Amino acid sequence: MTGETLAVWPGAHVWRRSYLDTMSALPSSQEFELDPYSARVAHVYEVVGPAVASVIALRPNGQPAGQGSGVVFTPDGYVLTNSHVAGGQKEFQIALPSGLKTSARMVGDDPETDLAVLRMSASGLEYASFGSSAKLRVGELVVAIGNPFGYQTTVTAGIVSALGRTLRARSGRLIESVIQTDAPLNPGNSGGPLVDGRGRVVGINTAMAAAQGICFAIGSDTAEDVAARLMRDGRVRRARLGLAGQTITLDKRLVRGLERASQNAVMVSEVMENTPAALAGLVSGDVLLTFDGHTLSGVDDLHRVLTSERAGKSIAITLVRGTHIQSVTIVPQAQQ
Repeated sequence: MTGETLAVWPGAHVWRRSYLDTMSALPSSQEFELDPYSARVAHVYEVVGPAVASVIALRPNGQPAGQGSGVVFTPDGYVLTNSHVAGGQKEFQIALPSGLKTSARMVGDDPETDLAVLRMSASGLEYASFGSSAKLRVGELVVAIGNPFGYQTTVTAGIVSALGRTLRARSGRLIESVIQTDAPLNPGNSGGPLVDGRGRVVGINTAMAAAQGICFAIGSDTAEDVAARLMRDGRVRRARLGLAGQTITLDKRLVRGLERASQNAVMVSEVMENTPAALAGLVSGDVLLTFDGHTLSGVDDLHRVLTSERAGKSIAITLVRGTHIQSVTIVPQAQQ
């Protein structure tokens, strides 16, 4: 419309000129100061965004096998991502927000924690620094960053909803010290970093329960430890006993007699030949109560205490066999 068509009442042209003068005097959107929350999220993105990679797993024939995100954590091209994003492949295509596209190879994979380390064919890269997930507090601001398609990073923000959660890996083992957040994860953001308000990586995004709006990340303390082991050995070594077990509920009278806080324990359902369990004399039907002084409230507790540090060491187990409580010694072996 023209100014003349707007002048439909006396003085309308004066009002229009005043309105236009007022609008032209307003600052542009770039001149507005961000509120503290927005400024913090923007700062986090500026610090970590350049290090967030798009990861495409390639089959031996060069065809894509899967896609997700990752984060560069060293200047010489090491990338941390999810094991399920890597998908058991050996070769990868990496793209960074800078426009760099290059190949990468598998360094090490740990399905037990859903983490994998890749090595890019590049150096002198912008990289992200780790913070400590143990120092996070419920209610703290966190930002999830992903690079799902290699063209533009995606940013979502939320708070830490809970700490110390457990998440079951595809192998069946529990992942410990998982962070729960309400920061939404976009498709393809698995493997990307969860970042605190200071721009430090405090987790690796791994899963979401879409119906509940709950998202999970592997804590950075776990991720750093696993990444270091993968870079050194190509794998994470753990201990094994050579038995199959199941979680059972104990008789209430036994629980009271043992003055036991937990009503559950682990019943041995099978013992493999020539394994630590067999050498220790464990048999099917034994009910394991404690392992190295730790109360066993289920199979997950047993997985939790079978760390590599216990491999080759004599460990005391308290168990119920028939109507008797016994103590046996077992020497876990390193998982092959």
